[in-house]
Formats: sequence, C-alpha cells, structure tokens
Amino acid sequence: MTTIAPAAGAAASGWRSLVADWSGDRRAFAVPWGKAMMWIFLISDTFIFGCFLTGYMTVRIATTAAWPKPSEVFALTIGGESVPLILIAIMTFILITSSGTMAMAVNCAYRRDRVPCAALMLATALLGASFVGMQAVEWSKLIAEGVRPWSNPMGAAQFGASFFMITGFHGLHVSVGVIYLLTIAARVLGGRYEARGDYTIVEIAGLYWHFVDLVWVFIFALFYLW
Repeated sequence: MTTIAPAAGAAASGWRSLVADWSGDRRAFAVPWGKAMMWIFLISDTFIFGCFLTGYMTVRIATTAAWPKPSEVFALTIGGESVPLILIAIMTFILITSSGTMAMAVNCAYRRDRVPCAALMLATALLGASFVGMQAVEWSKLIAEGVRPWSNPMGAAQFGASFFMITGFHGLHVSVGVIYLLTIAARVLGGRYEARGDYTIVEIAGLYWHFVDLVWVFIFALFYLW
C-alpha cells in the first residue's frame, strides 16, 4: 500500500502533463493541435485510398474477363448521340473549381474577412453537394444497367465491386466534407472565430477539402481514363 499510492500519484501527474501538452496547442507540435491531427488523419486516409487503388489495379491486371471500356460505360446519350465521360468531366471540373473557392475562403480567413470567407465556404459546399448529386446519377445509371457489386453484365464481375467501393468511399468523404464546411461556415458567419481572433479551423477544413479533391484526380485517372 505504501508504494501503490506514490505510483498512482505519479501516473496521475504524468497523465495531467500529457493532456496539458496535447491540449496546449503549440506545445506538442510546431503547428496548432487541430492542424497536426488533421495531417495525421489525412496520412492514414492516404494509406486507405492507396490500398483501394492498388487493389483495383491488381484486379484489373489479373482478371481474365474483359474489362468494360470506360468511354462506353460512362457515356451519356445527349441529343441522340453518345457522349463519353461527359458527366465525369463535369464532376471533375466542379470538384477542381471547389478547390479554388476553398483556397479563396482560406485567404479571406487569413485577412479576417468574415462574410466573404463564409460565402466562399458555402459556395464550396454547394459545389461539393452538386458533385455528390451527379455521382448519385452515375450510380443510378449503372444500377439500372444491371451493374452490381457482385456482378456485371458488361464484362468482368470485379468492375462493379471496384467501382462502388472506390467511388462510394470517396463520395462519403465529399459528403462529410460538405457537412463539415457548412458547420464551419455557419460558425464563421456567426462570429465565433472572430471573437477568438483565430481562423485556423478554416485552414484545417481547407486541408481536408484539398485532400478530397486530390484523391479524385487519382480516381479519375485510374478508373475513368485507364
């Protein structure tokens, strides 16, 4: 009993020091705590997307069945003519544009222009929501054509599983990002960060959004152009 009490006291003191370091913003890292955590999250997420895309490339190379041609599978009929990848091109343009509006929002946050910052974040969220809506249209079209995660009437069965898994996981990230941006924009507009004099949270949201956009570039190149 005489040795347990000092040990428990030391453990409690150590725990309090650890909590103080990690909650003390710049004590544990050379960057704000929230930004460091976002970087750790993005690095871990990079591994997950990397595994998905590596698995996709492995399946694509190894499968003996014919892989559907993206220019045919992802074509839309407009005015009686089949236009390949038109929806995907629009989706990519929208997502890249949203990166630009998000970068401008971060710039406004640095200058503490509260209203333009919130407006640009809302515009980014709107573009993100448009992307998710178009992705839902794309999914509906393929499902109507008989593509399922376990089967594909147009060729290799692995096509459906790869498509729904990779684009679905990315779409989930975009959806979460839209909710995240709307939340931060509402707080910016309400003056929550103006009172603190710290808009780092906008930069953190920007990191997440740029990551989602960057991942889409790889998905676009490997899934739709290959």
